[in-house]
Amino acid sequence: MVQLALTFGAVVGVVLSAGYVWWEVGRYAAPQVPESRFDERKEMFAYTAGLFAGIPLAAVLLLLLAAFPQGLIGLVAIYLALLIGLTELGQWLLLRSVYFGSDGSGPFYAVGFRAGLAGILILAVVAQVLSAANLSLATLAVALVQSAALLALQVTGAIFSLPTRLENGTTRGGPGAGAMVTGFGLFLLTLGPAFGMYGAVAAAAIVGVVGLLMYRRIARATLDRVRPVGQVALQEDDEASGRSPFGRTDR
Repeated sequence: MVQLALTFGAVVGVVLSAGYVWWEVGRYAAPQVPESRFDERKEMFAYTAGLFAGIPLAAVLLLLLAAFPQGLIGLVAIYLALLIGLTELGQWLLLRSVYFGSDGSGPFYAVGFRAGLAGILILAVVAQVLSAANLSLATLAVALVQSAALLALQVTGAIFSLPTRLENGTTRGGPGAGAMVTGFGLFLLTLGPAFGMYGAVAAAAIVGVVGLLMYRRIARATLDRVRPVGQVALQEDDEASGRSPFGRTDR
């Protein structure tokens, strides 16, 4: 039963996380665009690094989910801080490396890393539900909704953790902003089950929908502005129109 739970959890985690990288990040790779916005091999390595980094973080997430229902507030705070801090540290180290930080495509490697990390967190959540004695279709459905929310939360937090210089000279985002977004989302996900099945679904739905809206409004705009090394920023007419020049084609 344990092997079956881990296998199914791995399938869900890989399908959601790798599917995000293939579809959403793939919008910015040739032949969808004339020239890829990032190095495809580096993107896969970043995703793989996220999978490995997610293993210890998944253990922390399970401890967090176990401590919250017992009212162990001190442990909840410690596990939540560990989960957020190690996630931000992993992304920071990845983008500060020579390999991933030298071509100006860091935002793509950041979301790839966090997608891989989310895949392992999803594995842990789904496997825990399948291993429970009171397994039902309802609890499995809750785990799947939570899985989608975890993915949306991680890739959105990845972009918020990137310092972005605005046109007026100010800087938006950074590890602090990313930690706040990720921390608040994780807190809601762990708080929801305390109010029963409906509370768990509602909390996961809120995190997922808000994360998706924030991603579409802010994260995509950040990815749209990433150019290959040596190229200039987006043309003024593209920025003025508000349309993204990147999208899947029939080529």
